[in-house]
Amino acid sequence: MSMFDRAEVPIGTWLKIPAPEPVEILAHVGFDFVVVDLEHAPLSLETAYRIVNSAAALGLTPLVRVPDHTPAMIQKILDAGAHGLLVPKVDTAEQARAVCRAMRFPPDGERGAGGTSKAGRWGLRPAAEYYAQRPLCIPQLESEQAIRSAADILALSDVDAVFVGPADLSLSFGTTPDDAAVRELIGHAIREAKAAGKPCGIAFGDAPPVAAAIEDGCGFALVSNDTGMLAKAAGGLLERLRGVE
Repeated sequence: MSMFDRAEVPIGTWLKIPAPEPVEILAHVGFDFVVVDLEHAPLSLETAYRIVNSAAALGLTPLVRVPDHTPAMIQKILDAGAHGLLVPKVDTAEQARAVCRAMRFPPDGERGAGGTSKAGRWGLRPAAEYYAQRPLCIPQLESEQAIRSAADILALSDVDAVFVGPADLSLSFGTTPDDAAVRELIGHAIREAKAAGKPCGIAFGDAPPVAAAIEDGCGFALVSNDTGMLAKAAGGLLERLRGVE
């Protein structure tokens, strides 16, 4: 079952720490999914593999943000057991189509057979079941060109959702995520996703704006990250301690 099949909007966070403990903590407190960040964190492929399988065993949907569109990287991450991928800097439907093909087996795509991998349960998974796998394909829309191409990207049958990166989107404008033009582009992406019947996800630094975004049509939310939560909790604790007379 896809994480998008549940009644409530899924809430997740980024994983950047190369250790198993953060994913265990996040599972115990009740997050719905995690995204192992291979784009902006010093995580090895082997570490990502360990985290992905810990998440799955604990009932979290394990997604991975790959560093690029390379088919070889995409295949390795899917063979490692990821339930889906966030793919950065997808600006056009042509780029999205290429990513989809890297994620799907023939005849729909070009993913190679790796039935003796984790995704194939080391060769124990029936071939028909292995080849029927359909990991989530989630292009990231991080430029004005990407947002303007949202309808064409979402029209691809193998695209399951899209994700808007407010930070990179605002950088492309030389402004901030709160800029009116950026907010309008995010709203455009949400509207196009709703029209296509697919979720549009957004990243948030903290929890307060999430409820309003969900009301506006946000289909899944990524809130903070493991390092950010640790930094905020540690800083707040120390501030409170030092404030004690």
